[in-house]
Amino acid sequence: MKKVFYPGRILERNVGGNTTYTRAIASGITSYGWQVATLPYHSKAAITALLEQRSALAKPKAGELVHYSADTGPLVPVRRPSVVTVHGVASAVAQGVRNPLQEATWRTRVRAAIRCTDALITVSESSSETLQEVFGLDAARIHVIPHGIDIAQFATPTVCTSEVREQLPSEYLLYLGNVEPRKNLIQLVNAVDHLEIPLVVAGRTAWNAEGIEQRIAESPNTVRLGFVSDQDRVYLLQHCRAFIFPSLYEGFGFPVLEAMAAGAPVLATRRGSLRDVAGPAGHIEDVGASAIETALTRYFGDDAWLRDVVTPGRHWAEQFSWDKSVAAHHRLYEELIQR
Repeated sequence: MKKVFYPGRILERNVGGNTTYTRAIASGITSYGWQVATLPYHSKAAITALLEQRSALAKPKAGELVHYSADTGPLVPVRRPSVVTVHGVASAVAQGVRNPLQEATWRTRVRAAIRCTDALITVSESSSETLQEVFGLDAARIHVIPHGIDIAQFATPTVCTSEVREQLPSEYLLYLGNVEPRKNLIQLVNAVDHLEIPLVVAGRTAWNAEGIEQRIAESPNTVRLGFVSDQDRVYLLQHCRAFIFPSLYEGFGFPVLEAMAAGAPVLATRRGSLRDVAGPAGHIEDVGASAIETALTRYFGDDAWLRDVVTPGRHWAEQFSWDKSVAAHHRLYEELIQR
């Protein structure tokens, strides 16, 4: 029996795009005859957690493989084939993503994971180029496997909970995703403060977000929903006037494709992987508030664009299939266990 281990801290919790990705691959890979198992995460301390995982992998068996699916992985090699997915290097493009200690720790752990595993996956050509530059890697070392999305989930009409519905304006712009520095939300809030249509911000508070949350709370034109369920997430995307994504950097950019699949007009920057993923989305030329406001004014003054961009957006999103992504992971897994 072939078996693949994924990090329990990613698979069994909800930590954004990394969880979406890991769950999709873990769910789909079983159709290729793989059994799925998890690495334990009982300890919050990184070193202790890694020791727990090493203990769980103490007795290797033929046909087993470990996939570290969220940037970091082992500090020393594990005694079975292994692969790590690194989604990108945000700090190479955007300032203030992490504080200096966080950044040094992250780079040290990613460098160790790359050294200690047998293969490296990333999710776009843009991310591959950044990894080559930052970590001095050869392009042949990197397997580019784009993510997918569940088109049916976002295209099927749904309803939202009364708790969310009661807070929604009749018409709204939407940002949906983690609240953290690289999402550029302070500049977005500064831009919409000058507009008549309100902004709804939905998503969990992530790291280094205190100042961002304070600015959102101060805005007279922004509604903060917090974390929302999958059902409410789909409803918000299906009913917004437009989805706005002014990110400073994305390793992939799930929300942009999800919004397109839901039928929302999308405005986005082209930072990081968004240059590969954003497709027909309206282009936010720069990341400052004035550029965001200019893009909003331009596109919202064009009723034909708001109407005509929906169908190309849906067709674009359909290109990103989990079936294709899972199949590519399976081929790599098979190659690794047969070495």
